[in-house]
Amino acid sequence: MGKLKQWFQGPQDITEAEAVEDYAVGRVPTHYRWPIPAIILVLLGNSTAMFWFSLGADMSYKVGWPTLLLPIAYMVVFATIIGSCIMKLASKEGLSLNLMTRGLGFGYMGSAFTSLIYAINFIFYFLFEGTIVSHAIANYAGVEVNSPAGIAIFAVTGLVAIWFVWKGMSSMQFLQTWGVPIFILLFGFCIWQLTHHYQPVGFSGWHAQGAVDSNALWLVMNMANGQIVFQGLMATDYGRFARPGVTHKGTATIMLGMLIPIVVVMLFGAFMAYTLMPHIEQGDAWALALDPGFVFPLIIALTGVLFAIITQIRINVLNLYSGSIALSNTMDMAFNYRPGRQWWMVLVWALGVIFYVFNILQYTGTFLSITGILTNTWVFIILADYFICRKVFRLAPTDFVEYRKEYLRMWNPSGTIALLVAVAIGAAGVLGLYPMVYASFIAMLVGPVIHVIISVATRGQYYFKTFPTDMPTRWRPSDAYSGPKPQLAPQLNKEAE
Repeated sequence: MGKLKQWFQGPQDITEAEAVEDYAVGRVPTHYRWPIPAIILVLLGNSTAMFWFSLGADMSYKVGWPTLLLPIAYMVVFATIIGSCIMKLASKEGLSLNLMTRGLGFGYMGSAFTSLIYAINFIFYFLFEGTIVSHAIANYAGVEVNSPAGIAIFAVTGLVAIWFVWKGMSSMQFLQTWGVPIFILLFGFCIWQLTHHYQPVGFSGWHAQGAVDSNALWLVMNMANGQIVFQGLMATDYGRFARPGVTHKGTATIMLGMLIPIVVVMLFGAFMAYTLMPHIEQGDAWALALDPGFVFPLIIALTGVLFAIITQIRINVLNLYSGSIALSNTMDMAFNYRPGRQWWMVLVWALGVIFYVFNILQYTGTFLSITGILTNTWVFIILADYFICRKVFRLAPTDFVEYRKEYLRMWNPSGTIALLVAVAIGAAGVLGLYPMVYASFIAMLVGPVIHVIISVATRGQYYFKTFPTDMPTRWRPSDAYSGPKPQLAPQLNKEAE
């Protein structure tokens, strides 16, 4: 039993300061690494987010069954591949992806921009998930969701999430451990009530709202494309705590441990929507049936409200945590300002309250398209840098990624220019110059190509300002490299020759 407990428990010999800061702006040391099952347990908070109920129903509205399986399969396969690659690199370095971006083609100021992009994602998802909770409570209590009372409900539930995640991974792991059985119990009760009081609608009844043509298929594929990278990014925030020697099989296991439950939740989201839709007599039945804040209180009344609160606090602690990591890196790189990771959670919460007041969720479709363009392009550039610029062209070391400002240039034009050009091309699609559903696909392919071309053309001279002498390396620059030269450690000289 002791061994089993160790698999699902993080390190215990840590200080309170370590737990709170969670190495947001530095390398995770060896003694602070987590076993794979414990990391998966934390990520199950993301797997059971009510966003997935809504997304599953929304996708099925557009293409029906069985076409729904195409975007889901695309999301699972590519999110697993991308996530396992960047997570293995993050665990090897003990760095968040924001810190690694500094050395992987952007420079430390260039990566401040990408960290801000990442933070904006989590502010939005915090807003989205918190809105579901506030809708559930407000609908049950008869409160107008956009009234001062509705705003107060959103703010208070957000503060509860902050309390749970104040001490970082250790407190989050406690919440997710006890949250999983509670989720399973309450969700099982919900499905039992649904199938006993309503006529269940199976796969054959999941018909699309409109015509299932190429436009509808591209639309759902675009929705899935916005998740293939973002899910890998979220997993990497926690996967960096995996042991340095973790294999691709281990990181793929972490990804699948998070993604497979997501698929189950998405399918149940469609099942509940189609089952309830014939019984919704007031308002837009299609829209209400995919809103978990409406669905769960309808099925199981007050228990549904409690279910929404418990579920959304679990996911919003992840949004707060990852958002705080991203903002910590942004402000550290741009202004060398380090008030502490936990205080950035307060900023995420405050911005969420402000955006809730202004109802920016009405622009959800456009927002997801834009963030898909930004995050996908950023991560594909990083992968191209590591696997092509470093491994193929030998323009920088592969045995470490430098993140310290004193050794890096402020800007690396390769990644920065590639991101800006690719995002501009994607923005043209958002603005209607070509179909928006293609924008994220085009941007995430164009960006890496431009990055590799510029890196080769500049012969890797923008990776380092000064080559770090405290990092032993087997790397020998190619003839194309023209940046600062490494001083190989004596014991590695013979191996490198």
